[in-house]
Amino acid sequence: MKTHNFKYNPINNFPKSGLVSAESPSNIALVKYWGKKPIQIPTNPSLSFTLKNCHTVTSIEFKKSNNFSFNFTIDGKKNTSFLPKIEAFFSRIKEFTPFLFQYSIAISTKNTFPHSSGIASSASGFSALALAIVQLEQKISDFSDEDKYLKASFLSRLGSGSASRSLYGPCAIWGHHKSIEFSNNEFAIPHLKIHPTFKSYQDTILLIDKGVKKVSSTVGHNLMNNHPFSEQRYNQANQNLKELITLLETEDIEKFISLTESEALTLHAMMMTSNPYFILMKEGTVSVIERIWEFRKETNIPLSFTLDAGANVHLLYPKSYKQTVMDFIQSELIVFCENQQYICDEVGSGAKILKESYA
Repeated sequence: MKTHNFKYNPINNFPKSGLVSAESPSNIALVKYWGKKPIQIPTNPSLSFTLKNCHTVTSIEFKKSNNFSFNFTIDGKKNTSFLPKIEAFFSRIKEFTPFLFQYSIAISTKNTFPHSSGIASSASGFSALALAIVQLEQKISDFSDEDKYLKASFLSRLGSGSASRSLYGPCAIWGHHKSIEFSNNEFAIPHLKIHPTFKSYQDTILLIDKGVKKVSSTVGHNLMNNHPFSEQRYNQANQNLKELITLLETEDIEKFISLTESEALTLHAMMMTSNPYFILMKEGTVSVIERIWEFRKETNIPLSFTLDAGANVHLLYPKSYKQTVMDFIQSELIVFCENQQYICDEVGSGAKILKESYA
């Protein structure tokens, strides 16, 4: 589906008012994307696990109006810090969703996890908002559910690049790769050919630091433009993604661990070698990684880690080892978590509509 097919084509009457509520998960990239071109185009493809428990629920309540307006609340409270991002998002999608601008809109959203701390709250937030908007469009237009999710992924990207991946589970690929059919820089595609072990893979997120990151992802992405190692990184990511697809299908967990841990450390290496340079890992992050390596060597249990652009550590492991890993967290890792907090998550199935009503 090309960009021009995302144009708006109404065939039904506009509802005067209504409400649409959508739920969309966060996702954790296994092959990282770091660096982008205008507008929201990745410099390398990425592949992610879709999560289940870390999600955002967003409702849009809309009413016919001569003047477009919106208000925004998160967890029941007004939050002005997100308004510039939402305004930019609406400006970018106007060409593709002109119907939306005939309403006044109340957006309410809530997360099941801390925002701005490296668990991709922008991914779940913008994908939930985009899916709710496209659900309204489906009421006015006529297109399939497959095209609905594709357009929602396209719109999500215009708010947050990684949001494009959150629509699909258990895995999603965003960014063009010459060996992957239908892969595209403008929207993500589902990746379904994975072994059953990975379909139930666990992701326990250790909240090392729940605070707002000192350096935003947007700033970090932009620093790749003149990074001395950018071209080598982009080539590495393309090769790693090609290899990871095979590993996910064949259940080669040993190589999966090696590749995904290397990807996580490479992401942070890019941050530490940019100009200006910065470090998002904390002392607890490094300590947890070292304990994971020791635990894996001592027990032969395939526990590994990945990192997003933050200090928190995602523990990845097969479901069959869940109790053993939980015991390990309680005995050795929980001391590194802020307020001893962590989130138990697992691979999920993507975004969904929770309810809708029209008048």
